[in-house]
Amino acid sequence: MSLDAIGAEHHRSHRAQWLRAAVLGANDGIVSIASLVIGVAAAKGSHSALTTAGLAGWVAGAMSMATGEYVSVSSQRDTEHADITLEREALERNRAGETRELAKIYEGRGVTPSVAREVAEQLMAHDDLGAHMRDELGITEITTARPFQAAWTSALAFTSGAALPLFAMLLAPSSVRIPLTALVALMSLLCLGVVGARLGGAPPTRAATRVAFWSSIAMMLTWGIGRIVGANI
Repeated sequence: MSLDAIGAEHHRSHRAQWLRAAVLGANDGIVSIASLVIGVAAAKGSHSALTTAGLAGWVAGAMSMATGEYVSVSSQRDTEHADITLEREALERNRAGETRELAKIYEGRGVTPSVAREVAEQLMAHDDLGAHMRDELGITEITTARPFQAAWTSALAFTSGAALPLFAMLLAPSSVRIPLTALVALMSLLCLGVVGARLGGAPPTRAATRVAFWSSIAMMLTWGIGRIVGANI
């Protein structure tokens, strides 16, 4: 009998690591490049200036996202490794105390003391460090930090997202390039919000509205700065 036939749930938590990096990267690519070229265009920048600013921002943003994700997730991984080392040393020094500690965790979750003790002893016999990593430290295969995965996912997503407003700005007629770029960016962000919400199992309307609202503010601010700077040059 298949899992579907017995009503097994389809959880999405295993997507959390790469999904967060992908959504963040794509969102940042759309918003930052759209805001950048809109600001330059509002300041009456030439097509050459728009191209230079857009491409430079594209490359810099992708590298910044990759570096930032790698550094931050590596710090998380280092913390995890330090905690695991401390736990391994504690198991070597005081195995009985660690067994009691694990049993207390299960008691706190509603298991009777006798059963909690038995479960702790059996799990310790099977994989003592793994049991403490999971139930004491909260470190599992799903939550383990993966710096390289976060870095390349974020950089690739940023690159994909940045291409949309940049090409819209460079290919559109000068008379409509600002509103068209803003429209392309907003539509892309709405789609991104819906896709990200569906992949994560969240309500799509709320996610799409949230990302579109804050991104609109960013583009309006850079447009205003561009207008002010352009008028005073």
